Amino acid sequence: MGEAAVDPRRRVPRTDVLLADPAVAAAVATLGRARVKVAVARAQQRARHGEITPDEVRDAVLTDLPAPGPRAVLNATGVVLHTNLGRAPLSPAAVDALVAAAGCTDVELDLGTGRRARRGRDALAALAAAVPDAAAVHVVNNGAAALVLAATALAAGREIVVSRGELVEIGDGFRLPDLLASTGARLREVGTTNRTTRDDYARAVGPATGFVLKVHPSNFVVTGFTSAVGVGDLATLGVPVVADIGSGLLTADPLLLAEPDAAGTLRAGAHLVTASGDKLLGGPQAGLLLGDADLVDRLRRHPLARALRVDKLTLAALAATLHGPTTPTRAALHADPTMLRDRCERLRDALGAEGHKAEVVPSVAVVGGGGAPGVELDSWALSLPERYAAALRQGDPPVLGRVVRGRLLLDLRCVPADADDTVRDVVLRVAD
Repeated sequence: MGEAAVDPRRRVPRTDVLLADPAVAAAVATLGRARVKVAVARAQQRARHGEITPDEVRDAVLTDLPAPGPRAVLNATGVVLHTNLGRAPLSPAAVDALVAAAGCTDVELDLGTGRRARRGRDALAALAAAVPDAAAVHVVNNGAAALVLAATALAAGREIVVSRGELVEIGDGFRLPDLLASTGARLREVGTTNRTTRDDYARAVGPATGFVLKVHPSNFVVTGFTSAVGVGDLATLGVPVVADIGSGLLTADPLLLAEPDAAGTLRAGAHLVTASGDKLLGGPQAGLLLGDADLVDRLRRHPLARALRVDKLTLAALAATLHGPTTPTRAALHADPTMLRDRCERLRDALGAEGHKAEVVPSVAVVGGGGAPGVELDSWALSLPERYAAALRQGDPPVLGRVVRGRLLLDLRCVPADADDTVRDVVLRVAD
């Protein structure tokens, strides 16, 4: 008689052997031993039941484990502030500051005196220095929060006068009127969708007015028979003017002439400006409040301010963004089209040397993130067959382009120049 067949269940890898595997050990370092052991036990059980072979257990463990967190993506869409990709990528200086702030920090401590200090004083000082026209500044956790805090502190139980043409939807189904109404303020709508005059505002302003709200319609453009009232004219109405500029542009940029900036809006007469930190400023998600010292102090001391305050990581990244060198957002906005074309051509040639054909074509990039909707940026892109799109999107790292008329375009405006070799390698892996 021959030897009895060995029970295949005896070949199932032991737990200690699996945990020692380099890939599994790396998962333990990011996900924790307990979570990985659950995946190991589940894969071993599947092998014992004959659902997979013993040789497949290790791969089953890795497949069963979740990704450790959001994956870094190369943005080749040509959309500088892509909301689905987290809007503004942080600068290296901001990343370093965020990592440093992950441990214990002096966020509310004066190391010189050993006494408690104002929270986030470095970030606030940097913001004040960036916009000297603001008598005071404050930071909350996003742009919508900044507007909610202003409405709650200044107009709860009172009226906010606003043009019908500025009652925008800010994304994901959230609408400005609903946001403001949730604070207990009443909206006093004036004018029409396409035309609003100063007289419309003047007739609505009265003893019940908390403030006049001016909203920059940053995610759409109305053209034709239109009129709107500027901040300067609104400032003559005798009530506070709150201007929501949205995009976080602190000072004027000649590339974005139609985009209001915080400094210019304050000089025009706004008493309070609200904006986002993760758009054109190029920093972390944050809501910026800049303006009259008495108003800002009222907001800062309101009980809601505590619920909306930012954490130490945001403060660190914001300070580094304001102190630091050019942000990736600004670099992408002002990228030289000629250099973009040269990079695309080098990528095309590198792929061609490996036997894979690609083309270099003109492209049009946009600002995105609800900012400067009418602005188009001349750019260049690598053109590949559409079938590459899904594979590149799921590559390592993911490379996200856009499909136009049956071709995949990889616009390099938002891809760091030192990542071109990575794009080449991912494309080659997909092509092979």
